Amino acid sequence: MLRLIKLELQKLWLNKVSRILILVSFILPFTVLVLSSIKINFFGLFTLELGELGIFNFPIIWHITTFFASYFKFFFAIVVVSMIGNEYSNKTLKQNLIDGLSKKEFILSKFYTIAFFSLCATVLIGTASFFIGLYYSSYTEASIIFREVEFLLAYFVKLLGFFSLCLFFGMLLKRSAFALGFLVMTWFIEGIIYLLMEWRIGGDLPDKIYNFFPIQSMYKLIDQPIQRIAMTKFPEKTDLAYDYAVHWYEVAVVLGWTALFIFLSYRLLKKRDL
Repeated sequence: MLRLIKLELQKLWLNKVSRILILVSFILPFTVLVLSSIKINFFGLFTLELGELGIFNFPIIWHITTFFASYFKFFFAIVVVSMIGNEYSNKTLKQNLIDGLSKKEFILSKFYTIAFFSLCATVLIGTASFFIGLYYSSYTEASIIFREVEFLLAYFVKLLGFFSLCLFFGMLLKRSAFALGFLVMTWFIEGIIYLLMEWRIGGDLPDKIYNFFPIQSMYKLIDQPIQRIAMTKFPEKTDLAYDYAVHWYEVAVVLGWTALFIFLSYRLLKKRDL
């Protein structure tokens, strides 16, 4: 496994665009944490410091940081589809197979690299969230600090699933631009299918089916925290209550899609005439 990861890292580091995108994909999520130090002066009347609003308290900080950081995954998505596009355009795929790398090892090298970067991103966000939380939170009990740390697991699985989908589209279409375009189209297609189900079926069934769709299931792993923040500020408004927890079956659905995308990528490569 380490040999395959090292091989992919060497390829990525030799590509200037990939180097920049990787650095950006790791740096940009931390702009979410920079919000904790922002102070807004309202015409000299008073100063509002976001960190003092309680949104960086434990345990809610795990929810907030992972939700907003996940939106920056598109930068590494470009790297993932480029990994495949460059293999075909530069003929390195064929050369790797000639040099003794099997097709299974080729796909696994991509998947291991995806998992490696997803893990690195999760550790970085988790570490930063921990220290920001220690600074701002009024809670110091370990039971509260590490409550809801499962959002980090959800963040990792969300990245893993999304990048595996990017890998599959890269293998299917062979061109980075086409793969990214198809990725955006998939999001629209899921929404259109959902609207059609709402129109034809109605009730709760369309929502239940929609949550099993690839991109929607990844989004549902970490629900938006805005409503939760409002709940803490206005506890008397019971209509704001919603289920924001990370559920095991949601994780299982995304892991299922991840396994399917990797398997389909392998099948495509195995059947394709290089």
